[in-house]
Amino acid sequence: MHAIIVSAPGGPEVLEYAERPDPVPGEGEIVVDVAASGVNFIDIYHRSGAYPLDLPTPIGSEGAGTVSAVGPGVREVAVGDTVAWANVLGSYAEKAVVPAERAVPVPDGVPADVAAAAMLQGMTAHYLTHSTHEVREGDEVLVHAGAGGMGQLLVQLAKLKGAKVHTTVSTSEKEKLARQAGADEVLRYDDFAEALRNKIDVVYDGVGKATFEGGLEALRPRGLMALYGAASGPVPPIDPQILNRNGSLFLTRPTLVHYIADREELLRRASDLFGWIRSGQLTVNVSHRYPLAEAHQAHEDLAARRTTGKLLLIP
Repeated sequence: MHAIIVSAPGGPEVLEYAERPDPVPGEGEIVVDVAASGVNFIDIYHRSGAYPLDLPTPIGSEGAGTVSAVGPGVREVAVGDTVAWANVLGSYAEKAVVPAERAVPVPDGVPADVAAAAMLQGMTAHYLTHSTHEVREGDEVLVHAGAGGMGQLLVQLAKLKGAKVHTTVSTSEKEKLARQAGADEVLRYDDFAEALRNKIDVVYDGVGKATFEGGLEALRPRGLMALYGAASGPVPPIDPQILNRNGSLFLTRPTLVHYIADREELLRRASDLFGWIRSGQLTVNVSHRYPLAEAHQAHEDLAARRTTGKLLLIP
């Protein structure tokens, strides 16, 4: 089989399309013929060394496909099942080894590529809007980068919960996408803080350094900043007194792994997502599909913010 391997940290050029032995499942594992692999910023962090890994290693964290083999002790998954997963390293591959307890059944009516696109970002949007801050009817919500794959999902889920959603984008083209997702107000990055000062209940910020301070200014007293990513770079250390001065604000840096730590929670979040997709309440915008061998191009495009929606690699 072929997989994308990183042997040394660096830019997109270190992504190697290489032959690997076909995997054999171990205890509690399955092998999946991958239909699609999701491309995410965490993959860039793994590739660059921002999140260090033992090298060399296959990368990629999300995918979906058909089970082709099961290891000893596996009972909840069978050969021929369609499954999806997130946070499983080695997903940029023609065949992936997945712990059976992390594999989610994909129901009829949800294509495998859509399931792959929905897992990491969709469950992140789910926990942010349902657990980190449970969005309620009438909440004023700010979603940064509302035209991106993550942003579009957050906008839709916040609207399902009855919020008024404000979002930021960089171009008129991206503004159209954010409005199609349901955003009530679309702002540019240079003026959002002043326009929304002391108005917002919760900020969902995956941009990081470039938007963080403005997001704190936009929050009303006792509002919550959910910093879930750093596409523009990490936020520098801050004085906690800033949270005091801005109105007893809350700040959290959540990550998906802690919100799907047990299988029951994983299945509940995934089931909600697939249900909304099947009913038409949630649209997953897959904007670009790349051959697996062109993973380097997908990373370049994502890092340069040349894309909107979700990016997939197709073996």
